[in-house]
Amino acid sequence: MTCTDTNCLLISFLLLQIRWLNRKKDMHPGQICLITVDGTDFKVHEPHPFDPAYYSHKLNHAGLRYEVGICIQTGWIVWINGPYPCGAWPDLRIAREALHGELDDGEMYIADGGYAEGNQHCFTPNGLNTFEQKQMALARARHETVNGKFKVFKALDGEWRHAMPKHGIAFRAVAVVTQIYFFVNSNKFGMEWDETRFTADDDYNF
Repeated sequence: MTCTDTNCLLISFLLLQIRWLNRKKDMHPGQICLITVDGTDFKVHEPHPFDPAYYSHKLNHAGLRYEVGICIQTGWIVWINGPYPCGAWPDLRIAREALHGELDDGEMYIADGGYAEGNQHCFTPNGLNTFEQKQMALARARHETVNGKFKVFKALDGEWRHAMPKHGIAFRAVAVVTQIYFFVNSNKFGMEWDETRFTADDDYNF
């Protein structure tokens, strides 16, 4: 059977759905940190009357927030959760809502200071003083690339003026297309993460 362009595209969409299990691709034995996590905000039409639950300090505007997880080794998107009204749902609250319950025993993720809770579920490094910190910063920096790819699509770049429930549909469609881009260009966005090269450190406990 010949694979037409349409069939190949459909198969790609089906096979490259954003899957939580993909965070373990190319992982090393005993690896603790498999993903980086960050929240990303998108403008929506200001509700009337004004509702502070939607206010995003990042955007200085009403917005919806999504939580995005990226596999450290491959750069693939492996987790999305949302949308949540930005003002009512800070990053850590969203993570506690679902992500923390999906982690394996002893598994941690890397995130910025908005997720700080005493290294219970994640590491929130601050600084570039050690090899560990530099590697974590490099891993986290890819979220800026991911967020930029999301906003290449006009549906997410400007102010959303359609029904709120449809925003989640649009976001997920864009996320899958973005995932295909990262899969095709995986040599550009993956990184070699080897925790055995990290020194013994009270902050990170590798």
